[in-house]
Amino acid sequence: MPEVARAAGAARAGQAVVGPDLLRDEVAAVLASGGAVQALFAAAAGDGLEARYVCATPAGDLVLRCPAPRGEVPTIIDLAPHLAWDEREARDLFGLRFAGHEPHRPLVHHPGDLAAWATPVLGDDVHQVAVGPVHAGVIESGHFRFHTVGERIVHLDIQLFHKHRGLERVAEGGSAEEALATVGRACAACSVATGIAIAHAVEAARGLWPDDDLRRSRTLLAELERLYNHLHDIGAICAGVGLAPGAMAFAALKERAQRAIADLAGHRFMFGAVAAGAGAVAADRAAAGRARGALRELAPDVAAAWRSLLFDASLRDRARGAGALPADEARRLGTVGPAARATGVATDARERSPRLRYAGLRPAVPPGAEGDVAARMEARALELTDTLAMLDELLDGPVAPGHALPSAPPSAHGVGRAESPRGETVCAVELDGGAVRRVHLRTASFANWPAVARACRGAILPDFPLVNKSFELCYACVDR
Repeated sequence: MPEVARAAGAARAGQAVVGPDLLRDEVAAVLASGGAVQALFAAAAGDGLEARYVCATPAGDLVLRCPAPRGEVPTIIDLAPHLAWDEREARDLFGLRFAGHEPHRPLVHHPGDLAAWATPVLGDDVHQVAVGPVHAGVIESGHFRFHTVGERIVHLDIQLFHKHRGLERVAEGGSAEEALATVGRACAACSVATGIAIAHAVEAARGLWPDDDLRRSRTLLAELERLYNHLHDIGAICAGVGLAPGAMAFAALKERAQRAIADLAGHRFMFGAVAAGAGAVAADRAAAGRARGALRELAPDVAAAWRSLLFDASLRDRARGAGALPADEARRLGTVGPAARATGVATDARERSPRLRYAGLRPAVPPGAEGDVAARMEARALELTDTLAMLDELLDGPVAPGHALPSAPPSAHGVGRAESPRGETVCAVELDGGAVRRVHLRTASFANWPAVARACRGAILPDFPLVNKSFELCYACVDR
């Protein structure tokens, strides 16, 4: 393992270059040490390509770079199955091949031949049901190919990437601040968490460390984003079973939360609230007090609305056992966020976020943690209680924006992460002076879509909207 630099008592990104013949050994060493390979992407290097692996190791973050002079590196999906989508994406976008990854089905590309991208499912009475990519209402584009026997789902192929925007490519050559503004807008609902992950990556590369005011202000923004998203997501699950009173109650609670957010941060989705190198939001004592008061009034109403759902027999009957994701499958697929915690996998990036203010936080794992729709809903309800308590503390006084201060020599590479409402989002940047040479964003939604397909296995087709809403993943976070 290469030596990994450290800053201010916590890890910052190191990098190492390894040849294709030793890549798998290096990845195996990372995993054996208790680390994880969280993302994989391709980048231009000299006259060719290289594969880059974003690793979280006990010694710190590591960007493992593997040159591919012949346009090919060995696959590692037998060692890290959750990177299957990453390898497929890197091949489609850059032409980088992964030897041993067979069949290599397109992910971003959409061939007309169904056999080129869908999994063959054979057997008596198996038939296919195609849904999308165009849906009713304002749902984003996504094609779902169900293989069923009767109404029982045997397998689901998901085809997204219908509106790939090339945000990462647009950011190349510009400043880090421009990259944050471009890539950070991958989606609206996770704009704070995405922005924090990018800002952390840039600051890690520049050798900067946040002061306490910046850690506090960013933690405040991240928890406000979690608050309105969790309220929305619980309401969406109610809508998925046709429980209009629950859907309307949580929609109203979300609206109250977003009005308080707009008053504090100037925007309902907190666009522009995160910058690289410094905070972008400040609130005097009166503004912080108004937000604190609004959330204190909201908290008992959230608790009462959740209690009403606990006693709704029809909701409980629909949610229990639906779309169950086993814990071992959640680990294998690299599932993150409330969806992982609902299976009993106690992982939360906030525990490993020294650049934010989460001292003493423990992941909220529902009792029993069956990994089904009910557990995913309960995981969010538990986190709402914790989030409202954290916000009450964070709003105890004026909010200063804060700054990131020099703490270590700059480096070309930086890694940042943040726990979004949907799970851990990871960003890697490569800087060349003041310009961005490469930026890669692996969102929580990108990580969790394969888990949706797995959770649908064995469910009945009419339950798919409910299972899908219980993950409430973002299409735009994939079409970045």
